[in-house]
Amino acid sequence: MKNSKWKLPRRTFLKGLGVSLALPCLEAMGEEAQKEQDNIRRSCHMYFGNGVSLPPESNPAHKDWHWFPHETGSNYTMTEPLKPLAPFRNKVSIVGGLHHPNAALADVHVCSDFWMTGANLGGSEYANTISVDQVAAAEFRSKTRFPHLNISCDGGVGFKSRIGTISFDRNGRPIPSENDPKRIFERLFKQGSGSIDAQRKELNYEGKLVDMVLDNARELNKKLGKNDREKMEQYLSSVSEIEDNVNRSSKWLDTPIKDVDSSHLNLDVDMTIQPDKYYETMFDLISLAFEADLTRTATFMMTREDGMGIADTFSSILLKTGGHHSLSHGGNHEGGYLNWSRYDQFLVSRLAYFMKRLDSIKEGQSTALDNTILLFGSGCSSTHNFKNLPLILAGGSNMGLKHGSYTNYEDKLPMNNMHYSVLKALGIKTDSFGDSTGILKEIFA
Repeated sequence: MKNSKWKLPRRTFLKGLGVSLALPCLEAMGEEAQKEQDNIRRSCHMYFGNGVSLPPESNPAHKDWHWFPHETGSNYTMTEPLKPLAPFRNKVSIVGGLHHPNAALADVHVCSDFWMTGANLGGSEYANTISVDQVAAAEFRSKTRFPHLNISCDGGVGFKSRIGTISFDRNGRPIPSENDPKRIFERLFKQGSGSIDAQRKELNYEGKLVDMVLDNARELNKKLGKNDREKMEQYLSSVSEIEDNVNRSSKWLDTPIKDVDSSHLNLDVDMTIQPDKYYETMFDLISLAFEADLTRTATFMMTREDGMGIADTFSSILLKTGGHHSLSHGGNHEGGYLNWSRYDQFLVSRLAYFMKRLDSIKEGQSTALDNTILLFGSGCSSTHNFKNLPLILAGGSNMGLKHGSYTNYEDKLPMNNMHYSVLKALGIKTDSFGDSTGILKEIFA
């Protein structure tokens, strides 16, 4: 620290005209703030619809492109869809064989509705329960500026069995998600009055966020030590880069959100921002919110079920195949399971991007990835099959997670055991979650 007598308050913000930029933890904030960095616990749940490609043994794609590995334990071989995670092998766990017992009572398309709750959604009355992320959000809400960050590709809540969010409040009501990168960015950093559109117009007129707080940042830098100055420079560069990506990504929103038959897609449409870049921008925003400790709970619904929403077209845009839902009926279409598996690989590559981003953020004696539990998965395995849910658990090494293996629970345990285990690892005092029966001891210490 440059001046040992001078201490910067932990919740300091750089101010500009109508904007407020939260700072990452700096040495100048004192030993207590540094210790808090070592003890931060957070979570992010990421959901994709339609399950994964599981080619049968009779199919040529079975050996290399089956989503699940062919052997359990720490010596498993990553199949092609999982290979983007190879650099993080010791920080991920592949999990199979969990399921929601109540799924058998529900419509085959409601798997996203209860992925985070395990509620009984059978019958004519739709009555969900609180989602696991909201249990965590309630615990951490006093520690951060925002209790949770809930995003998706489509926004809003959708409707039963074609839900557009995976977060549900304590009364089981769906919590609206946000899909506009710029609106998310403004929510995190913009402080002002008036409508969102008015604030957006004001922000566009005034210029970039970092430029608007630059004088404040320069004055602060004069008081910081070498390590803090370097961290500030890296952080401000990251904010500036993400804001540029956000501005470009807003053009993506002009693409209409509708069901699209892949045979009628106009693949020549000028997509200024490709789906892969859109996903990267969204993960950058979550990473930035975590780095500035604006929230410790996030969810991202990457795709919806049954061909709903804009994300169903992403496979067509990227791979020149059918839509995602069409691919999920793998063996019935040209290219079959292989095309579906290739798109599975793309989605896993987005998780790998997010992990790399978090692992680059220094926090205390480790990284943001080590302080964050990531759960990535779907509410069905193959088409409309509620058994053997495909799950990737990552990060959280500072919370005692034991990674590096593929564990198959052979459909003997409820999915809520995973959610309960995550809550316990986050330090939340609870005796159960939904119909959970215990901790997944093979993965959680």
